[in-house]
Amino acid sequence: MSASVQLEKNGLTLALSGGASAYFNYFWLRENCDTAIDKQILERVYHVARAPEDLHAVKAEIEGDSLVVRWSEGDHTSRYPLAWLEKCAQNALREDEAELTRTLWRGDYYPKLQRFDYARLQTEPSQVADWAKTLITDGISLVQAVPNTDEALKDMVHLLGHVDPSCFGYDFQVRVHSDPSNIAYTTSALGLHTDLPSESPPPSVQFLHCRANESEGGESLFVDTCAVAEDFRSKNPQDFELLCKVDVPFRQIHKNFDMRDKHKMILLDRKGEVSGVSLSQHLVDVMDLPQKQLDDFYPAFRRFIHALEDPAYLMQFRLEAGECIVFDNNRVAHGRNAFKAQTGLRHLHGCYLNLSEVRSTYRILKAREQDKDKSKDNRVSKAA
Repeated sequence: MSASVQLEKNGLTLALSGGASAYFNYFWLRENCDTAIDKQILERVYHVARAPEDLHAVKAEIEGDSLVVRWSEGDHTSRYPLAWLEKCAQNALREDEAELTRTLWRGDYYPKLQRFDYARLQTEPSQVADWAKTLITDGISLVQAVPNTDEALKDMVHLLGHVDPSCFGYDFQVRVHSDPSNIAYTTSALGLHTDLPSESPPPSVQFLHCRANESEGGESLFVDTCAVAEDFRSKNPQDFELLCKVDVPFRQIHKNFDMRDKHKMILLDRKGEVSGVSLSQHLVDVMDLPQKQLDDFYPAFRRFIHALEDPAYLMQFRLEAGECIVFDNNRVAHGRNAFKAQTGLRHLHGCYLNLSEVRSTYRILKAREQDKDKSKDNRVSKAA
């Protein structure tokens, strides 16, 4: 055994650079041997639950820049780069390019709203990467010069992932319906809401392609709920804590479906930061909390709704034909003003996409950019 490695009952302690040391569990080490991952499909093929209960290292030593471990299991030997182990010890292995800081915005955001050209998105991967990044950081973007075709919507979605179906199917048409299954399919004003909190999970990214907007009224409304909720946390900490804990029931019922689920009103990510809300006054079901708890819930709920409706947070504009607004449905509450159907057609073609696919696409495109840059650097070095 190398002086840099100390074998113990359930793991080993390894000396790191700078005089530090780190402990590594035997099962964790064995599971992360490079032979545990299939080289073609890049999935784990070693099952740690099938390992012997007394799995341990028979011998471990440093060879060059690697830790070499000979196992009690089948006389197997594993080799681990020391630099990789050091990153693992510092919890720095999985640096995620898609874990980007949110950019919070308020009612004056419209001039800064990131805009992308449909044709350039179809031909320039760097534009798609920038678009995906914007959706992760800002939660909203506008695609312009979108063709007035049924296919244009799906063509946009497929740049980032796949259509995520809902109770309405793979897509939906927001226009006046003779037999509406949703208040959006009427001429009424729509209060600020997130779509379908009655589903599990609710849709995460929403596309609304404006095919026509000739009617009077119907201006679109958007609010960054993360900005509102973080301010609300500072001003009303007890209300904030309550709305992060209480499960609110939602239900959407029609002759063809009966969707129900419960969600926290204010959603937090792993870091404890606000990631969005579950909000739909139209779909909230009968509150089933004990009545005495409702004495605290309703005042907190009302104060939060009033905060969301503060004009300082409200971005309002008219969505024009040929534009597609794309936004994080769980983060950006949206609505519209009432409109007059007799003054002209208002038609939006919509669908949903999972935000995890946006993050995945961003990672893949950034990795390709980095590979291209490395290849370019290598060619320059050889030429020199």
